[in-house]
Amino acid sequence: MSETGIHAPEPRGPKILAGSASRRLAAAIAKALGLPLAASEVVIFSEGNTFVRVLENVRGHDVFVIQGIANPVNDNFVELLFWIDALKRASAAEVTAVIPFFSYAKGDKKDEPRVSIRARVCADALEAAGVDRVLTMDLHSAQIQGFFRRPVDHLYALPVICDFVRKRNIPDLTVASADVGFGKQAAKYADALGAPVIIGNKERTDHSENARVWSVIGEAKGRNILIVDDIVFTGGSIVSLAGALKEAGARDIYAAITHGVLTKGAAGKLAQSPIKELIVTDTVERPFEPPPANLRVISVAPLFAQAIRSIYERTSISRLFPA
Repeated sequence: MSETGIHAPEPRGPKILAGSASRRLAAAIAKALGLPLAASEVVIFSEGNTFVRVLENVRGHDVFVIQGIANPVNDNFVELLFWIDALKRASAAEVTAVIPFFSYAKGDKKDEPRVSIRARVCADALEAAGVDRVLTMDLHSAQIQGFFRRPVDHLYALPVICDFVRKRNIPDLTVASADVGFGKQAAKYADALGAPVIIGNKERTDHSENARVWSVIGEAKGRNILIVDDIVFTGGSIVSLAGALKEAGARDIYAAITHGVLTKGAAGKLAQSPIKELIVTDTVERPFEPPPANLRVISVAPLFAQAIRSIYERTSISRLFPA
């Protein structure tokens, strides 16, 4: 109590709140920060209506609500909107939506007549709900940051994946991308690992999620290969690329993917593929089916924890971005 007899305000530290899509990752982030998870609850009523409630005081606090937009995509997105609204109505000082995986990032452009730019619609909805900032990882297209009028911090899994791969000491390593779309990022992986890079020629003719890699640009013969990409849904692209690489004389083939969505049928396809080990991060928590035996999950919780600390302390976050 001060000399005036008025109680001094309690410290307004950050709070970490877990959405139902990212409870394990949120718990790991909170542990890395030395913080408890904020008390909260989610109720799904019998007709499918979602109810969220914050069970502790957040007035004046910076709150980081961690909620991936993965399966079930629409339910998780609407839940995130409700969390933002609940926190703003509870007088949180600033609400940051921490979105480990933003599924609608695939809808980043109007490339056909009469289609929605879904990522832009989601950005508008998040802002309408009252979000102050967005923290996410490996957006399918980096320009989606421009869809927001609020700050967006875009992390990359590259340093976490590269640290893991270096410890494996894989000899004669070459980095591969299934197409030119991820080629620039694949080159960054190659630079970080001190390896050459090769690119696949991929064709996709419709929205069936089936793609085919029909040739490889670069030398694969006698090399161990690390396929890199941002998302794996059906596994078609990386399995097709692995087959093309084997035909080109590659030795062991690994794959490192940030977001391991693995839709129905992907696990069996990957288990029977030439891929020796599939490395994914923990941005996606709800698999459609049991994962394949060759799956290895590594955590990006420490990276998110560093970013959250920097945001709260108002220090530079750019040190966490790959050069």
